[in-house]
Amino acid sequence: MTTATETKTLPRLKERYRNEVVAKLQEQYAYGNPMQVPGMVKIVVNMGVGEAARDAKLIDGAVRDLATITGQKPLVRRATKSIAQFKLREGMPIGAKVTLRGDRMWEFLDRLLSIALPRIRDFRGLDGRKLDGHGNYTFGLTEQSVFHEIDQDKIDRQRGMDITVVTTATTDDEGRALLKLLGFPFKEN
Repeated sequence: MTTATETKTLPRLKERYRNEVVAKLQEQYAYGNPMQVPGMVKIVVNMGVGEAARDAKLIDGAVRDLATITGQKPLVRRATKSIAQFKLREGMPIGAKVTLRGDRMWEFLDRLLSIALPRIRDFRGLDGRKLDGHGNYTFGLTEQSVFHEIDQDKIDRQRGMDITVVTTATTDDEGRALLKLLGFPFKEN
């Protein structure tokens, strides 16, 4: 009789956060309690497919790409009201989104920072001013091909996506410091 022992490995970036980033943030902002140190909550990846109102097959490609990139089944977002000028009726699929938490979030962030962002042509860094005032950061990617999980030959059309990183930071400075210590390549003025 064999007993299978599963050893759960900690995601690389999560381990780095616990061992290095927390100590540096505590030193930088002089937090009295370790629970005050900002952390990651979730990452939301949103892909808008406005053309899906005319061709319903386009949403299938977006869902497939998003599932491949994130490793989780996307939620298809539907129109909440009808807009005649856009030929949009209530209930039509217009996008897909995935919310990542826990280890999947850390692994996605690690792949994004170490593999996907360096593959962007003429990449000069992310804009560090796009925080929302509460330490959450949103940025956009223009094409899905920067992720190595996507097979270049099977891309039917170029799709952009918005990625929102939600943190427990209360100010933009704390959020920016957390993301910079995690490895976000912000532009230097």
